[in-house]
Amino acid sequence: MIRPRRPLPFLAVAWILLAAAPAPAPVQAVVDVGMTVGDLDRSVGFFTGVLQFEKVSERDAAGAEFERVEAVPGARARIARLRLGRETLVLTQYLAPEGRPVPADSRSNDRWFQHVAIIVSDMDRAYTRLREHHVTHASSGPQTLPDWNRAAAGIRAFYFKDPDGHALEILQFPAGKGEARWQSRDALFLGIDHTAIVVADTDRSLAFYRDALGLRVAGESENYGPEQEHLNAVFGARLRITALRAAAGPGIELLEYLAPSDGRPAPEDERSNDRIHWQTRLAASDVTRASTAALHAGGREVSHAGAASPITGTIAAEISHEALLRDPDGHALLLSSGGQ
Repeated sequence: MIRPRRPLPFLAVAWILLAAAPAPAPVQAVVDVGMTVGDLDRSVGFFTGVLQFEKVSERDAAGAEFERVEAVPGARARIARLRLGRETLVLTQYLAPEGRPVPADSRSNDRWFQHVAIIVSDMDRAYTRLREHHVTHASSGPQTLPDWNRAAAGIRAFYFKDPDGHALEILQFPAGKGEARWQSRDALFLGIDHTAIVVADTDRSLAFYRDALGLRVAGESENYGPEQEHLNAVFGARLRITALRAAAGPGIELLEYLAPSDGRPAPEDERSNDRIHWQTRLAASDVTRASTAALHAGGREVSHAGAASPITGTIAAEISHEALLRDPDGHALLLSSGGQ
């Protein structure tokens, strides 16, 4: 006689279900992208007046917690948050100690290169507006990527610089590419699609961002030809491009220059108060877990997560569960449990 199986106890069933459930990705969202600027009022005026960002807040940052997270002793800074569409850009001016300016000879294939891609509804109108405000060109002019490049065909893009020399991009998607909201005609400047970083080795960066931090690959292409050369202002440019996404927020795009190979590494002594500094904030449910995974994948710790210790008049309560680290190429990432 076949005996009927006895049902498993409730706790045993629950344990089996939990054991079978995949662990959540260490990083849930790309929260915002920030940069260090020399004059906050000038930069806010540029981004709001030229690129139609909205200033949503400004505050001072100082004290032991801010110094700990950013690893800049004696730091005092002004921080402004700007919004365009759904995305946020964070501008930080260090009142003390002041850092170094962006190197005047920076090129798009140097591995400290980072930019944000600002989506526009009309490239011709946007470029005309930038010309009217006398922006510094980083590209020769707007470029349309060729039809042979199926992943990027029809995308129009242009690189330029802000008042500190940071590279920025405006980009227009053709129909059928990018998110549906990028086809809106309600405004000229619509939002930030991604931040792009130059890396030395895509596979090494994938081990860091995809395998350790849990971002997914959203697209890949290999770009070259005269349009890419004129866009990046790098003769003979041939790029392996990999788009990464978290569950929410703008993407992170890896730019590996297959040629030319003379891009310079990021300075090892770069600090948060140097104006070469960009900082991408990632939301993590467990900052320590995410930081440990990143370090095992070739990252470098700048500061580790501290205990909550609010300091009156500063932003310490918000940053007490944050840790700053650098990826294998030196790009700064701020792991935060603070979410949006």
